[in-house]
Amino acid sequence: MLKLLFFILIVRPFLLLVTGVHIQGRNNLSTTESSILVANHNSHLDTLILMSLYPLNQLSKVRPIAAADYFLKNKWLAWFSLTVLGIIPLKRQDNADRSQLFTDIKAALNQGHSVIIFPEGSRGEANTLAPFKSGIAHLAKDFPQTPVIPIYMHGTGKVLPKGEKLLVPFGIDVMIGKPLYYTAQTTKSDFMQHLEQSIRGLQQSLLGI
Repeated sequence: MLKLLFFILIVRPFLLLVTGVHIQGRNNLSTTESSILVANHNSHLDTLILMSLYPLNQLSKVRPIAAADYFLKNKWLAWFSLTVLGIIPLKRQDNADRSQLFTDIKAALNQGHSVIIFPEGSRGEANTLAPFKSGIAHLAKDFPQTPVIPIYMHGTGKVLPKGEKLLVPFGIDVMIGKPLYYTAQTTKSDFMQHLEQSIRGLQQSLLGI
């Protein structure tokens, strides 16, 4: 209920009145089946925009994956992140137990939820893609029937740049690519290469570069 109220009263009006979000390729995203959404990351707004792609009655089944060391660093942020946004905390320290790293993410997918992943790992510079982390390939291999949806967003780094707290009105563009699937003939390196090429292709199409 809190998540629903937050999006109805704050997120949706903000996106409509302050920024304006132009979406291309919406038909590539199913809002009724479990999916793995993979997008570039320039701003804290990215998560809210991706969640807003879904109808309000589906929000409870959309789970952002977020760094535990940041979003659980104090009790108030932890309460908001877990209760309102419904994040799946991910330990990104080098000494994290790899065997348990994706346990909660896999549980969410098994429950029919969709998850949001930023393969760069943290917020980067606008219009620049950092190298992708390969964890997505492990998930895709374990859930070969679940579509992996490549997405590129432009403008979020100008509305709320990394390290800034003041919002700047600016249009946001979202381009959703065709779903990818991990097949028996796919290797993890091939999948990551294809995923990165897909997102870079969306970037080039959107920015004309």
